Amino acid sequence: MSGDSGTTGARRRWWCLAVVCLAMFMGVLDSTSVYAALPEIAAELDFAPAEVQWVITAYGMAIGGLLLLGGRLADRLGRRRVFLASVGLFAVASLACGLAASSELLIAARALQGVGAAVMTPAGLSLLMGVFPDGPDRNKALGIWGGLGGTGASVGLLLGGVLTDRAGWEWIFLTNVPVCLLVLAVGPALLPEATAHRQRLDLPGAVTATGGLVLLLLALFRVAEHGVDTLTVLLLAGTVVAAALFVVVEQRSPAPLVPLRIFASRALVGGNVVILTAGIAVDGLLIVMTLYAQQVLGFSALQFGLTMAIMTVTSVLGVLAGQHLVTRSGFRLVAPGGMTVLAGALVLLSRLSSDGTLVRDLLAGLVLFGAGMGAAFVAGQIAALSGVADGDAGLAAGLEETSFAVGTTLGAALASAVVVGYAVRDAEPTTTALTDGFAVALLVLAGVATIGAVLAVTLLGAGRRHEPVPESVATAVGR
Repeated sequence: MSGDSGTTGARRRWWCLAVVCLAMFMGVLDSTSVYAALPEIAAELDFAPAEVQWVITAYGMAIGGLLLLGGRLADRLGRRRVFLASVGLFAVASLACGLAASSELLIAARALQGVGAAVMTPAGLSLLMGVFPDGPDRNKALGIWGGLGGTGASVGLLLGGVLTDRAGWEWIFLTNVPVCLLVLAVGPALLPEATAHRQRLDLPGAVTATGGLVLLLLALFRVAEHGVDTLTVLLLAGTVVAAALFVVVEQRSPAPLVPLRIFASRALVGGNVVILTAGIAVDGLLIVMTLYAQQVLGFSALQFGLTMAIMTVTSVLGVLAGQHLVTRSGFRLVAPGGMTVLAGALVLLSRLSSDGTLVRDLLAGLVLFGAGMGAAFVAGQIAALSGVADGDAGLAAGLEETSFAVGTTLGAALASAVVVGYAVRDAEPTTTALTDGFAVALLVLAGVATIGAVLAVTLLGAGRRHEPVPESVATAVGR
């Protein structure tokens, strides 16, 4: 990187990683910790039963719809500037969430918080791509980034229960504020500013991309809550129309939001497919495990969080092993391998029973799932971000994070829809019926993971031969 040399430059890279990961970890924590607080939020702010899900939906739609634009803003306006501005917005929104006195104010604040996260995540990731060149150090950095994502999601489930029980649901959001202030205080000194690529921003492309993604996410949420109905079909039709308009706009724009040439990289496409399918598997599993542990096994929110910590530990080990293997052998082996382990773990977990226990029904499957998740995510991220031009770093990061956001939303919707369609035929389904529905949902998710593994072999296996291996990687392999 220009301006950095020797030990000082290397040290600054890792401090940059620490600052960016701190902000990202906070955002991931916030996205899952709110699950544990929903009952208390609904009771205190007088949410209608069908409305409380909008506390999650508003945040998820803002992130999923704006990640592409957030990544491009980082490229256009300067990554450090955009990153710090989004951290400030996230802090203000978090404060507003904690102080919200009505359901309407909380939903609006959550949407604003999602906007901040949608810009903060790709801007931070593109900063890392700027300071870590292709090679072993970038793989390690992305491994840490990916590991914190999985860890943060699991820790969020645990922390949400603790904060809600001990301090009140408001502190799920208020604890973000001092962390944001710390990032804003040290960020200007530790984060480098890359040259801004001051081309015209493609607003028509941004509108059609955001509109299409929001319509898709609304359709997925609708399916999870009501099944396939007329409104679902209309939302999906609107998604198709918006996608078609987006392609037309991008083909004609002198400075497109997403230049279609970027999809010529099989590594980028394959990496995003891995992230998408792994995201489906992960959030689908979280939904199923949450319902199974609490509604069938009778776990408390805290007990559930401690159970999922098993997966957190092995996901970190999977990330460490995955980034090492990618550096030595390439992502074309690690990505499908991780997806295959995910599929096997889901099949193992599908054998759960209505009178199950942690050791008998969950332990082995969660250990395997965490390892596969860590390896798949780190390999997918490295593939999705490899060989990207500096001016497209924010775009590539936005694409990768959008794939994850859509995947996690689709996974939650898919698992919920399967359980509802299979098990909830009566007003009060039995625990046996619920358990059977959970088992079917896990098998469906295993099928998705298997498809992801096959596509990873097809895209990454063929594409790897034609893409240059960075000299630093080649040197590391040669040793």
